Amino acid sequence: MTLNRTHHHLGGVVKLTQLGIIRAVGDEAVKFLQGQLTQDIVAMDSTQARLAAFCNAKGRMQASFVVFKRSQAEVFLVCSRDILTATLKRLSMFVMRAKVKLSDASDEFDLYGVAGNSIQNIAKNAISTWQKLDIGEANLVFLYPGAGLARAMYCTPAESIAPAGEDISLETWNWLEVQSGIAMISQPIYESFVPQMLNYESVGGVNFKKGCYPGQEIVARSQFRGTLKRRAYLAHTAAAPAVGQEVFHVQADDQPCGLIAAAAPHPDGGFDAIVSIQTSAAADAAEHGEKTRLTLGNPGGVPVTLLPLPYPLLDDI
Repeated sequence: MTLNRTHHHLGGVVKLTQLGIIRAVGDEAVKFLQGQLTQDIVAMDSTQARLAAFCNAKGRMQASFVVFKRSQAEVFLVCSRDILTATLKRLSMFVMRAKVKLSDASDEFDLYGVAGNSIQNIAKNAISTWQKLDIGEANLVFLYPGAGLARAMYCTPAESIAPAGEDISLETWNWLEVQSGIAMISQPIYESFVPQMLNYESVGGVNFKKGCYPGQEIVARSQFRGTLKRRAYLAHTAAAPAVGQEVFHVQADDQPCGLIAAAAPHPDGGFDAIVSIQTSAAADAAEHGEKTRLTLGNPGGVPVTLLPLPYPLLDDI
């Protein structure tokens, strides 16, 4: 089975029902978010989008977002629906007297995933990752590619016409998302990782030059002191992995070495996943090649094979 070929036939459009939108509106919306997220929201202009995390005081991610500005006083935070209500409540606790109103705008807008050549139906010229194109009342955000296919997210007022293109399944989109190497926080992995454990610093999800936010000291210390002991990797397995499921290493004495952060069926069989595991376990698995070193769910579980990441990792600083 060829696991890494480009799947051009998987291009198309799908409604992203698993995602929702938190809207921040007000004169201090940008300033407020600047103090809460791992990303520099002040420096982000109207042609850009950003990956960002919302952490607790210990630097553990409670949510992750695709962030973009609808205007200078309106910012959208796109996240997994299963954490949206709790995240909105937590963010609202920090508003205090800031001139910003936070709300759930999920029912007011539709989100679509657009992959491959279907993007050209909306935007004639390809734009680089984390760029945003405004098309009337709609916004097109360019994401990391998956399996060699360009990907974008299309946000449009509810009941608007969907972008043109062949229908693809949400399962296919989720596989392309896994192939991008970027896992978004969902309920099963709430507070499981600091950003670097999902490689967020390597895919534009952390800005180390911006000011304070919850957990900043721990996130910075993880980076600058060379203490990163876990990283995210692409993986393949024959059994269906569940997000939040543990991964084990043959020499780890029944202690898990990692967690599944995202997973989806592979079009050619089996399942692909993003797994955050100890770098020592990953190095050992790479050294021993085809021998079973990593297993799913328990020490005697189905083998887990690591695959190459689609992007380079930022070195410890």
